[in-house]
Amino acid sequence: MATSETLDVIARRYSCRAFSDKPVPDDVADAILTAGLHAPSANNRQPWRLIAITDKALIREIDDVGVAQIREKDAGAYERILGRGGLMLYNAPLMVVIVAQIIDNVYVDLDCGIVASHLALAAESLGVASCIAGLPRNSFSGDAGDALAKRIGMPDGYRFALSVLFGYASGDARPGHEIDPSKIIKA
Repeated sequence: MATSETLDVIARRYSCRAFSDKPVPDDVADAILTAGLHAPSANNRQPWRLIAITDKALIREIDDVGVAQIREKDAGAYERILGRGGLMLYNAPLMVVIVAQIIDNVYVDLDCGIVASHLALAAESLGVASCIAGLPRNSFSGDAGDALAKRIGMPDGYRFALSVLFGYASGDARPGHEIDPSKIIKA
């Protein structure tokens, strides 16, 4: 089977759900964010913005608001969060919120997913763990969500699309899933 440094990074990367308190250095965070800017988009519209959050109190508030929303809306998801320590953002020291421009374009969310993948793979290549997280969508709904959107500097005309959490794995982190080659269909 063919190998390369890129394929090794892809194989190593997993969704970290237990981060240490060690912050991501600014130069490393900047390199990860720049990798996101390299993501392709439909018709090169780049209908997204990246909001980098390192304020631990703000990240905790986003976590608390989201978990409260989930508790009210989805008992199953709430139980799963409780089983993972009651946190949705896993103590991440860096959260990047990918916000999508509100436009008539069916590819906006796909474009944001590509950005998230670029961010996560760049982080892994630099020795930083990551977790692509959609649950914070709950944090940005309702009145509390509108207030949080303003606090993080979400531009008018944009909405939450996806987020990626970054940091260094704590001793409680577990490696990724086993791959299942039977999911490949060759036609």
